[in-house]
Amino acid sequence: MNKIKAGLVGYGFSGATFHAPFLKVLEEFDLVKVMSSHPEKVHENLKDVEVVPNLEDVLEDSSIELVIITTPNPLHYEMAKKSLSHGKHVIIEKPMVIDPEEAKDLIQLAKEQGLMLSVYQNRRWDGDFLTIQQLITNGDLGDIATYEAHFDRFRPEVRYRWREQPGKGAGMLYDLGAHLIDQALHLFGKPQFVQADVFPQRPHGEVDDYFHIILGYEKLRVILHSGSIVKGKSPRYLVHGRNGSFVKYGIDGQEDALRAGQLPAGEGWGEDKPEFYGELTVEADGQDVVKKVETIPGSYQTYYKKVYEHIRSGAPCPVPGEDGLRTIEVIHAALESSREKKAVFLND
Repeated sequence: MNKIKAGLVGYGFSGATFHAPFLKVLEEFDLVKVMSSHPEKVHENLKDVEVVPNLEDVLEDSSIELVIITTPNPLHYEMAKKSLSHGKHVIIEKPMVIDPEEAKDLIQLAKEQGLMLSVYQNRRWDGDFLTIQQLITNGDLGDIATYEAHFDRFRPEVRYRWREQPGKGAGMLYDLGAHLIDQALHLFGKPQFVQADVFPQRPHGEVDDYFHIILGYEKLRVILHSGSIVKGKSPRYLVHGRNGSFVKYGIDGQEDALRAGQLPAGEGWGEDKPEFYGELTVEADGQDVVKKVETIPGSYQTYYKKVYEHIRSGAPCPVPGEDGLRTIEVIHAALESSREKKAVFLND
């Protein structure tokens, strides 16, 4: 197999949890260098990988074809630009960048260089989202009227980490919001308008930890919601169509498995617990019929396999830079809507 030699830039939570395990187990990739200031942490899990202190140490290695950027959000643009300028394919952890103009610049540079620019939107391969995609594609729900997705947590205390401190690209909207927005755009395309409420709800919060977003289409309304003061169960998805409704509790278990140190390989990876299977309600002979829908197994590794197929065989890029741009545009529209207390209409 013609493996892709890769360099991983950053070994914080994202790099260590959502990228390194897949690069370690997938035969399509050879992870040769990691940029990190904590080599001992890297070598706990990647004993034979060279650890370097600077991005330049990765970029100057001519054997490396692919650079994966998992550093804090404000660093994404400059690091991606340098990597593309050195002739490397690039994956950027979500969100792609902070501003739409940065995204447009990177997309243009990648086109000029003939290189891949992709955004790591792993939650397109959550089992619950894959299941909803299938239900919509198969027509089980009919024309969708309302799609509602939640990413709620109970974290009432502000923690000292960059995502929760003032700065460009910090806050819940750029973090969890990027996931929910990407999923919605993947299903339904660009909305006509965005209306949002985004603010810090927790005591002493300095960046947004709550958002409620409405994406407006012709007769479809998409509701994306996240709060940090949500105790107990809240629905993950509620999808209502002319033929029926689907309601799902519980979140995809791949992140918890990766946090626990499990490798994404072997039988049972990504499978949901039966008690969390969603419920589909349809009408038959004038009566409501409710049935459990087995969750399609989640598969974050599919993203990396598609990256390999794109680079080696010219297959479609799994999440192209253009998709990242659209997500950033909606984030900016949501911030403007919340600030101005009005709906923001998106230009074609």
